[in-house]
Amino acid sequence: MAKILVTMPDEFLNRVDGLASSESCSRSELIREALRNYMRRLSKQQLKDAPRNAEILEEILS
Repeated sequence: MAKILVTMPDEFLNRVDGLASSESCSRSELIREALRNYMRRLSKQQLKDAPRNAEILEEILS
């Protein structure tokens, strides 16, 4: 597993740590799960947008 360095304001990090504590998980676990949810939501939105994007592309290419 790779390690990364992320910079964030102290106040935000304190909120992250508080949430991790309330969820009984580590800071890293919380951030990984948040990113998974973000990517899942983004993928769903891209699927919703696909038909409209296809229409726009067809208009451009016509």
